[in-house]
Amino acid sequence: MNRQEPPHRVVVGITGASGVGIGVRMLELLRQDPGITSHVVVSKAGAITLQEECDLSRHDVEALADVVHRPADIGASIASGSTPVTAMLVAPCTVRTLSAVATGVSDNLITRAADVCLKEGTPLLLMVRESPLHRGHIASMDAAARAGAIIAPPVPAFYKHPVTAADIMDDLARRALARVGLTQFRGAPWAGLRQESRHE
Repeated sequence: MNRQEPPHRVVVGITGASGVGIGVRMLELLRQDPGITSHVVVSKAGAITLQEECDLSRHDVEALADVVHRPADIGASIASGSTPVTAMLVAPCTVRTLSAVATGVSDNLITRAADVCLKEGTPLLLMVRESPLHRGHIASMDAAARAGAIIAPPVPAFYKHPVTAADIMDDLARRALARVGLTQFRGAPWAGLRQESRHE
């Protein structure tokens, strides 16, 4: 009897920092792979920023995911290490969320699910959105990285000559997904400053 492999669970947390369009683009990309079940958690502040930056409601964004969780639902499946998760990405990640993850404070589902990923050795990527950074921010990044998180501030790759903000968000979303092992979403590779010649 052949058993079908269970779909990969990928969790996207969207918090209230600027850059929520990156999380939206991740959900759009994840929908393209039928082997992935996407879970989304949008914080209260994240919903406000979605409306402000993208003119999208919480419902609009949640409709892109397979499974929707409320931030206060600490009894959700992704709050337990017994639920296998392929990866979690917080895009964007506020400094408050970063600090909570760095210190193990699990006061909502985003930080709890992130803490579960760290203790289970599951890839956790935090797209920390703040600038300039003071020493407290950097210390929190260091603590989260030491615990196993991937710190990936949403820094645009201007050498790819993006034309629109959507181009930038697409590239950032693809790079982040590839970094946690979802390489099927990786964008076109950099070809170098000049055409590379190959000699047989």
